[in-house]
Amino acid sequence: MHKNREKRISVKEVFVGISRTVGQVINGFEVAGLCFGVGALAVLLIVNVIAREFFRSIYFVEELSKFLVIFITFVGVSYAVRKARHIRMGAFFDLMGPRLEKIFIFVISAVSALVMFLMCSYSLAYLLESKLMGQTTEALRLPYWTFLVIVPIGFFLAGAQYIRTIIRNIVRKEVWMSPDQQTEYEEER
Repeated sequence: MHKNREKRISVKEVFVGISRTVGQVINGFEVAGLCFGVGALAVLLIVNVIAREFFRSIYFVEELSKFLVIFITFVGVSYAVRKARHIRMGAFFDLMGPRLEKIFIFVISAVSALVMFLMCSYSLAYLLESKLMGQTTEALRLPYWTFLVIVPIGFFLAGAQYIRTIIRNIVRKEVWMSPDQQTEYEEER
């Protein structure tokens, strides 16, 4: 007689699963966004240089270029955190033992997440204030706030990456600098 065994799922497995799913969604957004942003910026600027040389400059290129730079910057913040390409004190980490290093990663990630979420809150308040003022861009006459939407999103995603780093360090014995990067010297996957 076979008895059906209930598979128990631990809290650790739930956190790992949620973190993995969130990471895949954020990764898809970051990679697609950065590829699109950099590609669109390059095409836009090249086309404008050609147009300016042979005809006239395209009137809205400067506005779109500014938007794309903002977009790339704030999506790039989250990407840099996920790939452990953010500013940190590697020399100090090299001098520490694994236990102390893990404690510092917890503290740094928690403080950084707090700062990112705080910046998200401030940028969202600025975005909403800008929306209430009804400002529009000069060339395209689009609402100015639409260009700022990515700023709180970028800060929020960076904060989420720091939270994922904390979770990764809770569920794994090794020290993880970011959700995807175990050590500073590990080759990229």
